[in-house]
Formats: sequence, structure tokens, C-alpha cells
Amino acid sequence: MKIIILGAGQVGGTLAEHLASEANDITVVDTDGERLRDLGDRLDIRTVQGRASLPTVLRQAGADDADMLVAVTNSDETNMVACQVAYSLFHTPTKIARVRESAYLTREELFDNDHIPVDVLISPEQVVTNYIKRLIEHPGSLQVIDFAEGKAQLVAVRAYYGGPLVGQQLRQIRAHMPNVDTRVAAIFRRDRPITPQGDTVIEADDEVFFIAAKKDIRAVMGELRRIDESNKRVVIAGGGQIGERLAEAIESRYQVKIIEMNPARCRQLSDTLESTVVLQGSASDKDLMLEENIADADIFLALTNDDEANIMASLLAKRLGARKVMTIINNPAYVDLVQGGDIDIAISPQLATIGTLLAHVRRGDIVSVHSLRRGAAEAIEAVAHGDSKSSKVVGKAIEDINLPPGTTIGAIIREDEVMIAHDDTVIESGDHVILFVVDKKHIRDVEKLFHVGLSFF
Repeated sequence: MKIIILGAGQVGGTLAEHLASEANDITVVDTDGERLRDLGDRLDIRTVQGRASLPTVLRQAGADDADMLVAVTNSDETNMVACQVAYSLFHTPTKIARVRESAYLTREELFDNDHIPVDVLISPEQVVTNYIKRLIEHPGSLQVIDFAEGKAQLVAVRAYYGGPLVGQQLRQIRAHMPNVDTRVAAIFRRDRPITPQGDTVIEADDEVFFIAAKKDIRAVMGELRRIDESNKRVVIAGGGQIGERLAEAIESRYQVKIIEMNPARCRQLSDTLESTVVLQGSASDKDLMLEENIADADIFLALTNDDEANIMASLLAKRLGARKVMTIINNPAYVDLVQGGDIDIAISPQLATIGTLLAHVRRGDIVSVHSLRRGAAEAIEAVAHGDSKSSKVVGKAIEDINLPPGTTIGAIIREDEVMIAHDDTVIESGDHVILFVVDKKHIRDVEKLFHVGLSFF
């Protein structure tokens, strides 16, 4: 596939990295020559320096025969104009734009071929807000991913010493929970992936990814670790777009406080939010944190745009007694350094956004793609089409499907029913199939499984 990526920032660069390793023809456009040289040195891609919305620059990037344009510059307006130019002059089939400003996003009628021709809108702030909201709703989780509109969920937890299943083989799950069907999809032990087998023994500190119907998630978590008490008090450092959206989404169910430096922004938040307490000050101010009883907080969230400020505020909050600390980290190099110590969960906005983008770039009928463990592996939701003659999966039992190495099928969603995958489970046309791919070089092989042969048409 020939793809033009506009913007070589964190999201554009990470997307190029994912796609270049999968034999796509990638061109990245940016005004920053140094950033482009760095990408070009590391990846097998073309780069073009220039303003992303200009027709001459897009033609130089290969827009005449591009299959897809992904506009992820830092300017909403540049992204939208680039999509318009690609549609009007180059008839680009698929146009994806990152749009941050909620004033645009709330007017859906803007985005169609008669107005601004954007096929897929990506809002990183909304993606990250939803991601954090799921973590708050599942105390003790490291990652929570929805499949098939929330019917099934994938949850990552750290196995806790003394948990009922720690030291036990995976096949014991059925004996422990005869009424709950679940599957362990992946285990990471000391940062290395382990393909789960029936005789795999769960060890304390293993990072365990399991899938189950949404209603069964809490029961499975209880087998792997002590269930944390429900969250009640949430303190948010940073009243930017993510902080505001998160407070708005959760303030009806939790006691929420926002700490924001800018007085004008504080006034705006006070006018917008209903029950959230807005405090003007710095989350790195020890006296303020003590005064606001940070030791009583169930969750402290550092959501500013400054990685260093987020890290320092989080370390202070943990030191002063906050039960759980989550931090947004924009620099990928920091994420693995800080997670798991005083900071419980480090959230990478670009990795959360990448999954949404990848779902539209993958071949086959791919509904969603999610990065696991900061990009170390992927969870994919694909739809099976065709029949036993035209499809490599339809009409076959899972044990008879030739899955690529390091790939497992975790669950199948058939209409409203969540079916945990077993060897004798037969896939039908229309099923949503949840797959886990530990070795990302086999992504293309997974996509090919869900291509439909010509006999289907």
C-alpha cells in the first residue's frame, strides 16, 4: 500500500515505524528537515520537506497514485486542507486527519465529500480520555481494551504473590472458576513474551493479558491479584483538553479535583464542569498537595503536556500517600523507565492513537488494532467473511487454522455472544475474531488470513 504521512512528530514517526516494517511504500512529509533525516536514517521510507497542505509538496510526495493520506501534523487546519487538496486534485481514496479542536469535532456535518472530505477523524485527546476512563473503572488493571463495542474486554494485570492462580498451571483456571470462561492471551515475564500453554505456570509479577466477556472481568482479576477497592477520589494535575474531558466524563461517579496553574483556565473549567473542584496552583507544590489531602486520593493523574512536570508531580503524590499514580508520558524513551516503580501506569498518547490509525491501514476487514506493552505486541479485532472455499478461516476449527508463529486467537464475538476460543471452536462468517500477535513481523500474515478469495465474489 502506498501511504503518505503528513507530520513527522511523535504520532507520524511512530506510525511510519510500524508501517515501514510491514512492506508498505511510505513517504513522510514535514517542514523539519532534521526530523526527516533522523527518520530516513532509521527507516526504509521516502521523505519530503515542505508544507504538508501545498499541492506541489503533495505531488512530490507521490499523491498522484497514493492509496492513503494520513494527516497528523500539529495543525488541525493544515490536516483538513491537506485532505481537501488530496481529494480535489489527486482523488486519494482514503484520507485520515488528526483533529484536536472539539469545536470542529462536534460538527459532524463538516466532514463529508461535499464539505471537508475526511474519511476518518482521529482525536488523540478523546482516545486517551477513554483509555484512562477504562483504567479508573477497573482498579488494579494495567491496560483495558474494548472489543466489539465493549462486549468483550482484554485486561492486563500484574500477578500478585499469594493470588489464587499464582504458582498454578493455566489449565487450573477452569477448576477455579467453573462458571466463567476466559483465556490468557499473553504473558510477559521479565519483559519477555511467553506463549501461554495449558501447563504454563503463572509466577508472581508476571504481566498477564486475559480476555473475557465484560461481565466476567472482575472475577478473573480476583484470581490473579487482590482486587483493589473501588476508586472514589480522583485528583487530576493539568486542566488541558484531556484533563477537562476526563473530569467531565467521570465527575458524576467520582469525587474529582483538578489542579491547574493558569488562573484564566481555572475560571473556564469552573464554568464548564459541574461538580469538579478546581484548584489554582502547581501539583509539585508540596504544601498544596498536603492541604488537599493527597494521601486520601485513590488515583492521582498527571495529565499536563510537560513530561518532566508530570513525573515530578507523580513521584511527589506517591510519596505523600496517593494510592495509585498514572502519568502521561509523551517521550517514548521515558515510558519504560518510569512505569512499575512509584509510577503505577505510564500512558503514551501516541501509542494509544496509533492503534486507532492502524485499524484503518491494515488490509482485510480489521475493526481495531491495539498496542500491548507500549508496542511490544498487538491485539487485533478482525471480521471473518466468505465461506469454506473463499476464506482461510471460515468453517474451520481453530486447531486447523495455520496461525503465524506467536499468534493466538483469544475470543470470538458472534452477534451478542462472547465465545472464548478453544481448539474445537469453529469460525463462522461474520464472526469478530480477537487475535494476539507477539511477533509483529507476522502482522501481514495475520491480515492475509482474513482476505477473501475471488470465489466469494
